[in-house]
Amino acid sequence: MERQKLFQEISPFYIKQMKKIWIIFVCFGSIGSSFGQDVHFSQTAQTPLLINPAAAGVFDGWERIIINHRNQWLGASTQFMTTNIAADVNFGKSKRNDKAHLGLGVQFYNDIGGDAKFGTQYGSLTLSGILPMADGHILSAGIQGGFGNRKGDISRLSFMSQWNGTQFDQTILSGEANALNTFTYADVSGGLYYVFDGGQKSFKRDADFKLQLGVSGYHLNQPKMKYITVDGDRMYRKFAFHAGFLKEFVGSKWSINASALQFIQGPHLETILGGMLQHRFQDGTKITGNSQDAFFGFGAYFRVKDAVVPSVMVEYKGFKFGLSYDITISKLARAYKGGSLEFSLSFTNYDHSLFKGRRGRSARMRYKG
Repeated sequence: MERQKLFQEISPFYIKQMKKIWIIFVCFGSIGSSFGQDVHFSQTAQTPLLINPAAAGVFDGWERIIINHRNQWLGASTQFMTTNIAADVNFGKSKRNDKAHLGLGVQFYNDIGGDAKFGTQYGSLTLSGILPMADGHILSAGIQGGFGNRKGDISRLSFMSQWNGTQFDQTILSGEANALNTFTYADVSGGLYYVFDGGQKSFKRDADFKLQLGVSGYHLNQPKMKYITVDGDRMYRKFAFHAGFLKEFVGSKWSINASALQFIQGPHLETILGGMLQHRFQDGTKITGNSQDAFFGFGAYFRVKDAVVPSVMVEYKGFKFGLSYDITISKLARAYKGGSLEFSLSFTNYDHSLFKGRRGRSARMRYKG
C-alpha cells in the first residue's frame, strides 16, 4: 500500500522520465537479454544492402550511391537517429547485360539515440556474383563482411533510486554501473536474389513487368556482445524474405510497384507490406538510353502491428528522392506523440561506367534494385 501511495504522488516530471527510459529499453531490449533488433528503414527499396547482400550490383546502370536518414519518434523528448550511406558498382557487365559479372558494395551506418547515447557504428564490404539468363531471368548470390562498434553511457540515465521526493538528483548514486563497454565485433552475412524482367524481351511502351524474390541471412557468425553486465551473449541471426513486383498499365503512364518483406531475428518479427502508384511524367528513350523515364509516386506501407507509413517518391535524371512518415498505431503511441520521419536520396549513373572508360550510353536494362 505504501508503494502504491508513493506511485500516486509521483510528479508528472517523473512519469515523463520513466517514459523516456521505457522507450530506450523497448527499442534496444533490456541490457543482458536480446539487445533488440537491427536498425531498419521504412523505405526498404532504398536500402538494398541492408535487405540482401546479393542485391549489390543488381540494378539498372553502372554505379549507384544511396543516402538514408531516419529520425525516430519526433514527438518524444528523447529521439533516435539513423544515417546510412551505401554505394555499389558492377564489374564486367555488358551493355546488353547478357554476361556474368560481379557486384561490389560498401556501406556505413550510424545508429544512435536515447539519453544514454546508445549506438552502433557499422561498416561493411559486399561482393556478389550476378548471372543473367535467357528471357530476362537474373540470379545473384552475395556475401557481406563488416565490423561494428557499440557504445553507450548509462550514467546519463535517471533511475528511481535517484528520486529525492521532488525531482531526480544526479548526485545521488544510482547503484548502477556508470558506463557500458565499448566493443567491436565482426559480422558475416549472405543472400540469394532472383529477378525476372519481362520488359527486357520487348521495347514496347507500357508493357513492363518485373518480379523480385530474395532470401538473406545476417549475423550468421552470431557476433559476441560484451556489455558491462553480460559477457558472452550473442547477437541473434536475422533472416529476411522479400518479394516485389512492378506492373505497368498498358496504354497509360501509370504503374504499380509493390513489395512484401518478412524479418525474423530471434523472438523479434517485423513484417512490411505495401506499394506505390507511379506516374511517368517524362518518357525516356527505350532503345538508345539517351534519357530515362521520370516518375512521381505515392503510396503507403504497413508495418504489421506497428505503423502505417505514407510515402512519396520522385525519380528524375538518375536521382531518386523518397520521403515517408511513420504513423505509429501500436501501444508505443501511448508513450510519445508523433511518428518517425525518413528520407532517402540516391543517384544512379546510367550513362557509362566510371571504372571502364566511356562505353557509350547504355540501353536501360530495365530492372531495379
